[in-house]
Amino acid sequence: MKEHIIQVDKNLCIGCELCKGDCPVNNIIIKEKKAVIKNQECIKCGHCEAICPKGAVTLTGFSEKTMDITDKSTLNQKDLLIALKTRRTIRQFKNSEVPLEIIQQIIEAGRVTPSAKNAQNVSYIVLSKDKEKYEEVAVKFFRKIQGFAKLWMKAAREVVIDDNFFFKKAPIAIMVVTKDKVSGSLAASNMALMAESYGLGVLYSGFFTSVANYSKKLRKILNLKYSDHVVTTLVIGYPNVKYRRTTKKEEAMIRYL
Repeated sequence: MKEHIIQVDKNLCIGCELCKGDCPVNNIIIKEKKAVIKNQECIKCGHCEAICPKGAVTLTGFSEKTMDITDKSTLNQKDLLIALKTRRTIRQFKNSEVPLEIIQQIIEAGRVTPSAKNAQNVSYIVLSKDKEKYEEVAVKFFRKIQGFAKLWMKAAREVVIDDNFFFKKAPIAIMVVTKDKVSGSLAASNMALMAESYGLGVLYSGFFTSVANYSKKLRKILNLKYSDHVVTTLVIGYPNVKYRRTTKKEEAMIRYL
């Protein structure tokens, strides 16, 4: 990982204190009407660079450039709620490939998702052409433990574990890997929304995720390190099923204090 340094151009800084007031770790002071970085051990969240009206603050070591925000894009509330209500977990997929550009955009949605303490410690494994090899290992492992699962999980008693049990013949699966479950879950949620914006269907494969965390053989061929934790696996493809109405859900449990 490249070293990231916060730099302040004193010729551009006007001492407005916006960066000081927005710094979440109180790492900026104002001296002689100029912003001064206390130390370089902060979380490098970039708020100081983003808020500066003169572009005086810069974070080094990144391959991408910042983008000027003129008119911030906002989602239409009604359309968003309808999209959320009509979402369905997809288990039937068409035999159609997902273009690489779309896969990259799905991962980009995960990459730009805020992470705890700005750790940016989420990584991704895309299973595509050789995914059957990993699914075969996972199926064998799951068949072995199904007998034990039936003892405490009623749903497992009726489950049929066929050769396509995990990926449902979908063209790709993306594994979200990180120690931080919250950051990984948030990234996965944004990725799912991005996938659906392209007309794709998504299945959160909790079963494959569990096998990936506990099967030594699967972890070895996936080249997962000891400290790597799979938060979830998104199975993605074009839906081969059409749902004609929303489903019912219980009312929200709310306490106003």
